[in-house]
Amino acid sequence: MDMVKAPPPAAATDTSEPVLRIVKGSKIYGGVHAIEDVDFDLYPGEVHALVGENGAGKSTLCKAIAGAIALTSGDYILDGKPARFEQPRDALAAGVCMVYQETSLVPTMTAAQNIELGNEKLLTRFRKLNIQAQQLLQSLNFHVDPATPVAMLGAAKKQMVEIARAIYHRARIIIFDEPTASLTPEEIVHFFHLVRDLRARGVSVIYISHALEESLQIADHITVLRDGRLVASAPASELTRASLIQHMVGRDVAQTLYGKARPARHVRREKVLTVENVTMGMTVKNMSFSVYAGEVVGIAGLIGSGRTEIAKIIFGALKRNLINGGTIRLRGKPVRYRVPKQAIDAGIAYITEDRKLNGFFETMVVDDNIYITNLATDKGWRFLLSKLRRSEIANYWVQRLRINALQRKARIIELSGGNQQKVVVAKSLAQDPSIIIFDEPTRGVDVGTIPHIHAEIRRLADEGKAVVVISSYLPEILSVCDRILVARLGRIAAEFDAATATEDKILYAAIH
Repeated sequence: MDMVKAPPPAAATDTSEPVLRIVKGSKIYGGVHAIEDVDFDLYPGEVHALVGENGAGKSTLCKAIAGAIALTSGDYILDGKPARFEQPRDALAAGVCMVYQETSLVPTMTAAQNIELGNEKLLTRFRKLNIQAQQLLQSLNFHVDPATPVAMLGAAKKQMVEIARAIYHRARIIIFDEPTASLTPEEIVHFFHLVRDLRARGVSVIYISHALEESLQIADHITVLRDGRLVASAPASELTRASLIQHMVGRDVAQTLYGKARPARHVRREKVLTVENVTMGMTVKNMSFSVYAGEVVGIAGLIGSGRTEIAKIIFGALKRNLINGGTIRLRGKPVRYRVPKQAIDAGIAYITEDRKLNGFFETMVVDDNIYITNLATDKGWRFLLSKLRRSEIANYWVQRLRINALQRKARIIELSGGNQQKVVVAKSLAQDPSIIIFDEPTRGVDVGTIPHIHAEIRRLADEGKAVVVISSYLPEILSVCDRILVARLGRIAAEFDAATATEDKILYAAIH
């Protein structure tokens, strides 16, 4: 099958009949319902948003639809006929494809090879494969070099390859799981155009997102899950952000989700971290700022402005230039960490923006993930494999961060995104650091969990710790930080007190 010749899926002529139905769908893990008696209808050419808190069952339902897991009970009806998929390949053959939040591409293969994956010929000429992939990508207005290994692509272009693969396999139903979590505003606009183009082709789209405004903007219909049960399903035009939140959490948290900006502290404590003219290649250029104990410093800026890179340099995960690379001072003393272990021993913690890639050990349970990082500290190694110590540490952080205790025996990879994020935070805080750097702390986290994470950030500062928050979401920066730095082109372009900062000021400094 030539990639370029694959015709777009045709819309069903009778749009009154669902292309997909889940009737009384349930999935049980270890005696606990992940979803229970869920009814779900998807119509041809419809964008159907699926929203709910982390752990509400959204991903479980969609994985069942995509053939990644099997329902414990309930009926799966495709085109009016009962269906049962043993594996994702069976679902893909029937035209059902899921684009996961963390891509399922093979990093060492090229974009063209990933598009072809699952439909390879016995003999394949790479030149022909690249030409076909290039034609398909151009037809979708995707600017991706088909000969580039996927490992070298950014998040947005990886997603483009996933979508192109779905189109190549003639998908009639495409499921997007948090598709805009790693995209820039410009890329989000392009993605929305793509979704509307898919809808015009007759493709049905299931859209999972914690960004409620996006769901209201792009979806025709919205279904809300809470604790594994369906609590609401209605046309998007009949719903509002406030009503969605109320359905999701069972209470009105709209007014407390992002509070007013915090007044700046007038009495500063000890200066614990100083960054002076730090430079790393073309990404970080003469960046300078200071962080004080007992305050929350926000770093805003566009993706690629050097925000994450400076955090990794401080933590020892990236190396600044050996010559003219600037100076980093910890409590007045110059430091240069060769590996993160040295930074951890010095009391610095970095909570990564990519929890799946760098945040946890996915085959371990909650308790082991929290305990193993404590063993990595100078103090922790003295309690080598103490079951009592392991239980004490895990119990404390499970309660403090409200991690779902029912899922503590499950592997981390099986938990919801919100509980995974809480475990990542607990892992670092269990090391008792004095400086904590949060990189996108609420990315992919539901609206009910966000206030808990913000409260923990404030609590850490009130305990006298120095906290740095890197975030792309300005309401988060404004609500949780005492002081706000704006990064642009590898430098700190502006600094604001929380009392005087506004979204307009921050955006202007980030762009101009």
